[in-house]
Amino acid sequence: MKKTFSLALAAAMLVLLFVGCGNSAKVLNVYNWGEYISDGSEDSYDTIAEFEKWYEATYNENITVNYDTFQSNEDMYAKLSAGAVSYDVVIPSDYMIARMSSENMLLPLNFDNIPNYANIDPNFKGLYYDPDNLYTVPYAYGIVGVIYNANEVDEADADGWNLMWNEKYSGRILSFNNSRDAFGTAMYKLGIDVNSTNTADWDRAYEELMVQRPLLYGQVMDEIYNMMESGEAAIGAYYAGDYFTMLDNQADTVDLRFYYPDPTNYYIDAMCIPSCCQNKELAEIFINFMLSRDAAVANAIYTYYASPNSIVFNDEEYLDELGEETISILYPGISDFAKEYNRLAYRNLSQDMLDYINTLWEKVKIN
Repeated sequence: MKKTFSLALAAAMLVLLFVGCGNSAKVLNVYNWGEYISDGSEDSYDTIAEFEKWYEATYNENITVNYDTFQSNEDMYAKLSAGAVSYDVVIPSDYMIARMSSENMLLPLNFDNIPNYANIDPNFKGLYYDPDNLYTVPYAYGIVGVIYNANEVDEADADGWNLMWNEKYSGRILSFNNSRDAFGTAMYKLGIDVNSTNTADWDRAYEELMVQRPLLYGQVMDEIYNMMESGEAAIGAYYAGDYFTMLDNQADTVDLRFYYPDPTNYYIDAMCIPSCCQNKELAEIFINFMLSRDAAVANAIYTYYASPNSIVFNDEEYLDELGEETISILYPGISDFAKEYNRLAYRNLSQDMLDYINTLWEKVKIN
């Protein structure tokens, strides 16, 4: 009897977790990248806990935020499109946002509930993935670079994308474990348009990835942190902000360095409300809170990602905390960002092209 009761209770809790946003128990389900919010560790600001306290003080209601993480846009898309769960706020990247909006997977925002949207710098509004600013509030942005251990890698070899294919470091190289970024590295290296609709271009990129394949230690996402910090691997392409997290945690025997290959990917991650949302107004209130000074600055400091929020990049505490060298890497020029972004960012591709890329990616993975 106790076992039957426990199973029933567990089932009820799952219902509350994924469906219960519309009932009297206030629940918000948030889906974000790993290592992408200030979480209270090492005495940092606990964004989720602070939102729960702020909401209770403001609305005199208790609230629970269920916070889940994903490792890639493709993983997030697969989970949402399957319809197995419901989230109220998701934070995908630009090209995936374009795909989701084209497939009616996003709800338009009521900006009356998001007055802090005024804090977003104009350079980050009206971009291709949301030209009419209907569905998104930019959360963070960045540029993909190459991270390497200077104790193992010769400085002369730290050149463009070639380092990721350098046979001298066979078995010490990490590649992306998602199709778009992995193919992107090969296409930038070869000078191919990363948004090409010509299958022959993707075939060339596939062949380049197959040349790289025997040189790799592994294909990873969040696993790259421990592998680079510990010296288990020596070279990896990843997002600029994450380099500084690795730098903070590197072992004494490791000397991590970073550079931007040219060309490389420019990207924006933005807060959206998926069509499966159970409490849209609450989701908008959460998004607005994320744009407030304390939350936005704390998240930018914790994640080391560049912020499109003008409050953040004009905040003295933030600038002092990160320092000039870090700021110079994260913000190579906001005024030029839109130009470079429009030139180099991933775009949404047709379903036929995505199917073709996935077929090639499976072949890469199998081999």
